[in-house]
Parts: sequence; C-alpha cells; structure tokens
Amino acid sequence: MARSTPFPNVESCPSTERQNDTVVADMDGTLLIGRSSFPYFALLAFEVGGIMRLVFFLLLSPLAGILYYLVSESAGIRVLIFATFAGIRVSDIESVARAVLPKFYSSDLHPESWRVFSSCGKRCVLTANPRIMVEAFLKEFLGADLVLGTEVLTWKGRATGFVKEPGVLVGMNKANALKAAFGEKVPEIGLGDRHTDFPFMSLCEEGYIVPPKPEVKAVTVDKLPKPIIFHDGRLVQKPSPFMALLTILWIPVGFLLACLRIAAGSLLPMSLVYYAFWALGVRVTVKGTPPPPVKKSSGQSGVLFICSHRTLLDPIFLSTALGRPIPAVTYSVSRLSEIISPIKTVRLTRDRAADAAMIKKLLQEGDLAICPEGTTCREPFLLRFSSLFAELTDELVPVAMVNRMSMFHGTTACGWKGMDPFYFFMNPSPAYEVTFLNKLPSELTCGAGKSSHEVANYIQRVIAATLSYECTNFTRKDKYRVLAGNDGTVGEKSRLKPNQVMGC
Repeated sequence: MARSTPFPNVESCPSTERQNDTVVADMDGTLLIGRSSFPYFALLAFEVGGIMRLVFFLLLSPLAGILYYLVSESAGIRVLIFATFAGIRVSDIESVARAVLPKFYSSDLHPESWRVFSSCGKRCVLTANPRIMVEAFLKEFLGADLVLGTEVLTWKGRATGFVKEPGVLVGMNKANALKAAFGEKVPEIGLGDRHTDFPFMSLCEEGYIVPPKPEVKAVTVDKLPKPIIFHDGRLVQKPSPFMALLTILWIPVGFLLACLRIAAGSLLPMSLVYYAFWALGVRVTVKGTPPPPVKKSSGQSGVLFICSHRTLLDPIFLSTALGRPIPAVTYSVSRLSEIISPIKTVRLTRDRAADAAMIKKLLQEGDLAICPEGTTCREPFLLRFSSLFAELTDELVPVAMVNRMSMFHGTTACGWKGMDPFYFFMNPSPAYEVTFLNKLPSELTCGAGKSSHEVANYIQRVIAATLSYECTNFTRKDKYRVLAGNDGTVGEKSRLKPNQVMGC
C-alpha cells in the first residue's frame, strides 16, 4: 500500500483511461504553481477588512514566516489564519471565496497537475488552507468532489481566527484526514510537492511529486474548465509581500489624487476635462469620428450613444471624448456618484413603458448615452443587450469602451458602489479608450422593419468585433446571482444554482 520516496515526477504520470480512478492532490505548489498561500490570504484580508486588516496581516506576516521556516509549517499557517480571519463574518469570507479568489487561483493552475487531476473520475483536494477559503473554487471551478482542509473555529457567525482540532492539515494530519475520508479504500493517485505531503502520498497506490518550477506557464484561459466572465474584488494584481506593502503606502496618496481628478472632472467645463485628465495622469484615447451635436432649432431627435459597459464612468469618458456633457440613463447609481457626477444621470425604473417615455423625452432635448448591458463586465465579454433602446429611435451610434487599471478595479458587486469612481481614479495612471463606430444604417433599424432584438444583437456583435470580445446571453441578474447571491435589486436573496458559470 505504501510507496517509498522519493516519488517520481508528475510528468511521468499517465493520464489516459483514468476515468475510474481517484486522485488526491495538495493545493499550493501542486495544483497551483505558486507554493505560497500569502497572496490569497492578503487578498482575503483586504477584501473583507479593508486597508487596516491588510496592515494587521502584513505586520504579522514576518512572525508567520519565522515560525513557518524555523519552527513548523503548521505554526506559520496558524498565524496567517488568525491575522486574516479573526473577527470576520463567515458570510463575508464565503462571499470573497466565491466571487474574488477564483479569478486569481485560476490564473495559477499548474498544467501537469491539472492534466492528471482532470483526467480522473473522482477528485479530492487535501490542503492546509482553510476549507472555507478554497472550497468554492475547487468544487465549482475544478470539479473537485471532496475538499479536505483546515477547519476554522467560529462563534456567533464570525471566525475566531483559531483552528479546530486536529489543527492545520499538514504532515500526518493530512494522512489521518485521508484515512478518515476514504476508510479502507485506497486512492489510485496522490499528488504533492513537499516532504510534508509524503505521508498522505504514501497511502495512495501511485504517488507523484510536483517539483518547484516557477518558470512553468499556467494553464491558458482558453483551456480553463469554465469561462471566466464574472468576478469581484478591488485589487487588480495578486499581492506579493512587496505589492501588499506598496498598496498600503499608495492608498492615502491615491485617494488624494482621486479627489483631485474627480474635482477636475466635476468642476471644469467639459471641453477642458480632457486636457485636465491628461495633466493629472488619466489617459483618454479617442478613435473614430463622433457625430456633430444636434441643433435644437432643427427639431431633430438627439443621437443615442450605445456604449459597452466597463465602469459607471463610461458616460463621463464619452462626454470627455466629445468635449460636451452627454446625459446618461442608468439602472443604478449611488447617491454619492450622482452628487459628484459632471453629467446629468437619470435612473431607469425597470418599468418598460415608463422608461421608454422618459428616454424619448430626453432624446427630444438632445443626445443621450445608454449602456444596454445593464451592468459592468470586467472580462472580454459583452453581456446581452436590452432591446428597449432600439424601439425608441433610429439615430443610433455604437461606442466601444475599454479601460485599463493597474492596482484597483473601479467596479464592485458586493461592496459600496459609491467608492467605484474613487477606486478607479486611485490607480496611478488609469486609461480609457473610446471608439466611435459608424452610425447604424437606416436599413438596419426598427424603422426599416427590423425587430428590436435584431438591432440590439447586431450592435452587440459590432462592438464585440471592434474590441475582439465575445458576445454572451448573460444578464445583470446572472452576474449578481453568481457574485452576490441576489438579482441585483433590493428584495429576497436567491441562492446560487449549481453548475452555473463560475463567479470569477
């Protein structure tokens, strides 16, 4: 039953005809290329507790490192768990584990380990990481049937920061957990990357070691088991110790810079905002030829700009590119965002007749911007376009919006949306690219007999082709059900259905 060490390299493990086999794999350094769980604890600390929790976590990290390397692996991990989890609501931890961490875990998937792991019919992961932190990713994204991890003590819905017996799953604790889960059944394959994995690997019929190779390329996006469409969280990059420290030091400076940039956009004439943004490090690139403004004396209806939706700032950067304020209709925007907005924003009521009448009235007053996806999407996908706009006017100009952020995301599904513009402008040098496409030909509009759905789908395809994005049929409700467990409106929460697209 046992197998002597050292174990053969995972590259020598055959992965054909394994559909009836069971694989048991470690996580850090095995399924993932990175051997350290520090970045994921840091992500969780920041997302559930903000900058002060990240500061606390970073202060305790040197102690964790000393204990990890000089005392025991278990002692070091205990410190990381305490620094991250102590006092945090369990529901907040589960939310971050479902909506934030999978994006970062999936970008570090080891190709050889995944080749073997994905070929087996039954998949088990045995990890020192807290189970509550990794289970959502492993089960929903990698198809794990069983996740055995360190259990965190809770009290009245909050994590205490301490771990349940038998403690952190390392060494013999992993082997004992494997025996308890499988009984007399012997798993066919065991995958690990360090000597503390040898006890559980020796209980498997075959054991394979995953050698440390930082230079190995992670599994590419197109080969991931599920498409990455939705994910949440504020941090753009996976925080190494240096990046975590840099984030802490930058946030006070970045917030002041964001306030200055927002003030410039709100107080200056729109014709000057483009130049003010450039002077303050915000890059705005304009492509294509926008239509001239409609003269009110002509009696013509205004142009409806159909924008892809990246952040709530899309209409503002559209106005910046045009050099004149363009009112925007939106499904939801925070009160703070309305106050600081340099353009007029009008809320949609979700009553089709009322919204149609309101949009028609606004178009009689001039040009108007709308984002028919109804919510933002960070990845190179376009959500389904609502067809309402196509029924109201034939003066349609598609606009492809794309942005770049290096430190912070300017959108959130679970956090306070009032901070969205601040986080976007807190980036050292955020950028927006606004591409004006040709006005929709009259023969492709509803006025020429096309249905509103045909018009909406056509514009979606045109914008997607311009950006090299992929069209989807997902909606606002799909996004919020995955990321927040609700439909994006105030009401009774709905649970995430199994086998949906992963919320990453």
